[in-house]
Amino acid sequence: MEDKMARWKGFKHILESVATENPLSYGVIETTQIAFSEDVRRYCEANTCNSYGKNWTCPPGVGTVEECKKRTLSFRHMLVFSSYFALEDSFDFEGMMRAREEFKKVCRQIDAAVQNELDRYLILSNEGCDRCVTCTYPDAPCRMPDKIHPSIEGFGIWVNELAKSAGLAYHHGKDTVTYFGGVLFDEYPNG
Repeated sequence: MEDKMARWKGFKHILESVATENPLSYGVIETTQIAFSEDVRRYCEANTCNSYGKNWTCPPGVGTVEECKKRTLSFRHMLVFSSYFALEDSFDFEGMMRAREEFKKVCRQIDAAVQNELDRYLILSNEGCDRCVTCTYPDAPCRMPDKIHPSIEGFGIWVNELAKSAGLAYHHGKDTVTYFGGVLFDEYPNG
């Protein structure tokens, strides 16, 4: 029990440094618990978030589901984190876009917080990349490969199953939107 508490102490310290007005939930799982599916990728191909084929963090630029799975399984653990945001109603598209951007800020804050804590890691985020006004995809390499966070769904990960494995709520009620991210890593931070 003490070992588990010591491991969580490092992440608790990191996540408490993240400034967000919305609740931030998290849990750690082994990467072998992550469910991958081509079906998730088909949602991307349907362009439900309007990012498919437009940037390096989404398919097909991010690689095949099999390549993403291999990349994910090269790490031992995943810190799964989520935050939910209130909407005016279920048709509040502008509110969803604001929440999307707020969650991207959370991912950047977590990235900044883990840089000095983890030797090797990869952050997965929600939907496409918003770093550049115009992405170089597919004509030239990414301008900021060390600052981008690939799409968690673009990796072919079933987010509802991921939430279940991490003990997190997938849905937070009527008129809310929930975004998920993850930090793939090998060794726990010391805290």
